[in-house]
Amino acid sequence: MGYVEFPKMNVMIQGMENVKLPKMMKVRQTFDDAYIEDIPAHVRKELDKIANKEKFSGKRLAVTVGSRGIPHITEIIGTTIEVLKEWGVDPFIVPAMGSHGGATAEGQREFIAGYGITEESMGVPILSSMDTVELGYLPDGTPVYCDKYAAESDGIVIINKVKPHTSFRGRHESGLAKMMAIGLGKHKGASMFHAMGFKTFPERLPEVYNVFMKNNLIAFGMGIVQNAYDVISDIEACEAEDFMEVDARLLEVAKSKIAKFHFHDVDVLVIDQIGKDISGGGYDPNVVGRSIDPAFSDVLNLQRLFIRGLSEGAHHNGMGIGRAEFTTRRCLNSVDWEATWVNCMTATELEVGKMPVYFENDRESLLAAIRSCNMPSGKTYDDAKIVRIKDTLHLVEFEVSENYREIVEADPRIEIISEPYEIEFDEEGFMI
Repeated sequence: MGYVEFPKMNVMIQGMENVKLPKMMKVRQTFDDAYIEDIPAHVRKELDKIANKEKFSGKRLAVTVGSRGIPHITEIIGTTIEVLKEWGVDPFIVPAMGSHGGATAEGQREFIAGYGITEESMGVPILSSMDTVELGYLPDGTPVYCDKYAAESDGIVIINKVKPHTSFRGRHESGLAKMMAIGLGKHKGASMFHAMGFKTFPERLPEVYNVFMKNNLIAFGMGIVQNAYDVISDIEACEAEDFMEVDARLLEVAKSKIAKFHFHDVDVLVIDQIGKDISGGGYDPNVVGRSIDPAFSDVLNLQRLFIRGLSEGAHHNGMGIGRAEFTTRRCLNSVDWEATWVNCMTATELEVGKMPVYFENDRESLLAAIRSCNMPSGKTYDDAKIVRIKDTLHLVEFEVSENYREIVEADPRIEIISEPYEIEFDEEGFMI
């Protein structure tokens, strides 16, 4: 594995001894909270809309499972498999996650096992391979690849989360269409598709769909949308012919429900954890605003980003760490740089795998982050606005510095839920 032991640092920044850490207070934001209560029942209702189900009887269908963290994914996949069996289908599962899981068949099998999706729990085979079949070409000459097992099936049931992408804007972003181009393309297909850059995705995703349709590979699809509380608000099944229309419509729904800060200015944002299970780039630029696409630049007026660690579901993939200015040695030591750089190379986003400035602990990193901010005339480091979140999926309750009080009290969508308190550190200087 690609782990590196980083040396201890003893960096002294002039003036850092004069920086005082602010008191913090907890706040709560409110968003649209509509959600689906009975997931299995809703999945069954949606699958019942699929016309001419008898045509699938006796067929061998592949069911995709991606790497994005989706609540109740075991129920969604499990219920879908149950229904397919009731239709007389012989289903199996295919991990569809491009180069994730270290770009290995076993790594991808282990990835979905972390979500509780195993042969034992699902009652069907899981056929994981990095081998692909060439399906055809896009108008620009790019070959389109598909997972070998999926391509040899009688049809693919494409299930995926639909959400705003973290690196580009378009009618189709992260969703059903991208599952075909990237997820099912495995490492080879994902690399080919990424080679021309994210700016080409909006035009080329529909072209991949056309290639899959010409090969008669799409059985049907199912799009999933989560609300700002990270629970499922929408699930919609769609015929192969309606695939792209549903994908585009659910994207607009997802954009309207995504969690964001109800304020625009942040001097230092502290993120406790990033990971591929949280967002493709480790964190969501739709929240943070850091992306290669300038379309994200107006999301948040952020000076410094401090990333404290990786999520358990990241499987040590540090994708996204490179867009932070600060981190800790402990965080860098937890990164599998080999897996991270494979992912970065595949996505052609090398900057997200670079090493930030690091200090020995959270306290030093936070002080340095504040010290490095540009403060307007008449302001001191005591005026720096600090925000701390668990990750970009958790934007309901989090911490802000005490100097946000006036902003929070003026916005009915935010409430203060604690008295101001000092930031607590353990004996080694890490936040509690």
